[in-house]
Amino acid sequence: MDQSQESFPYERVVVTGGAGFLGRFIVERLQRYPAVEVLVPRSADYNLVDEGDIKRLLSDTHPELIIHLAAVVGGIGANQKNPGKFFYENLMMGAQLIEQARLHGTKKFVALGTVCAYPKFTPTPFREDDLWNGYPEETNAPYGLAKKMMLVQSQSYRQQYGFNSIFLLPANLYGPGDNFDPERSHVIPALIRKCIEARESGSAFVEAWGTGNASREFLYVEDCAEGVLRAAARYEESEPINIGTGSEIKISELLQIIARLTRFDGEIHWQHDKPDGQPRRRLDVSRAFEQFGFKAQVSLEEGLRRTIDWYEAQMAGGADLAVRQCEEA
Repeated sequence: MDQSQESFPYERVVVTGGAGFLGRFIVERLQRYPAVEVLVPRSADYNLVDEGDIKRLLSDTHPELIIHLAAVVGGIGANQKNPGKFFYENLMMGAQLIEQARLHGTKKFVALGTVCAYPKFTPTPFREDDLWNGYPEETNAPYGLAKKMMLVQSQSYRQQYGFNSIFLLPANLYGPGDNFDPERSHVIPALIRKCIEARESGSAFVEAWGTGNASREFLYVEDCAEGVLRAAARYEESEPINIGTGSEIKISELLQIIARLTRFDGEIHWQHDKPDGQPRRRLDVSRAFEQFGFKAQVSLEEGLRRTIDWYEAQMAGGADLAVRQCEEA
């Protein structure tokens, strides 16, 4: 959206996870509208798993719009270690926020789901109507199902109460500010970090999970922020909407690009005893374009270049990126 030409239809906006990876870009864009007040609850002040804290948050802020980005999230390894935590905390945050938003008279609720909600063997491209045609990939099913319950709640609350909520399904996000913690990072920041560390240490190889044959669709974080805000402003239905690029790449090919851009010229050792996760991911993004004119703008190579440049600049400045948190899978 061109903020110089448009107004935003809500003046008080709460962005949960607004200090996180995607949230920072959404908040920055909202702050360009002079009439919009953006409120970002911090975990030290409000525990979004706790009903009492959610009630207090809404009483303190009185939002017209809630954009719910906050999540307990991580890569395959983190999902395998924390299936109960990821299920419970994401489920309780979403369910209680939507209920309390309804009771407090919030005008609109934007729920961010996850591509992990799709069945493991969904035909590509993933169409929104395929969401219920099977069980999600096992390594992240608890997380994916917890997030998908917001879709059920959104649709049932619109039917019974007329509550205006929407449910978005972004592709795997990446970009500057991503989480580079090796215990919790997703595939792109993990591979960037491995290649740069191997280059700096003179290592002859890097290790990568799985076979490299799985494919993923990756969405640059600033493109996702644009898609979320377009939907928040213009989309008024509870049918789920994919937010992505509509293209996929094998992890083996992705790693070749990252190795080239990070100037790592060593070997790749694939850890075949580690899981690949879902075999393929590519979204049908036609509904987002039809409903609110969203189309991703940043190519994968350009987005990777920006992400690598940002990470290297942070490391050169002595930043501790191991403690960064992000809020989307």
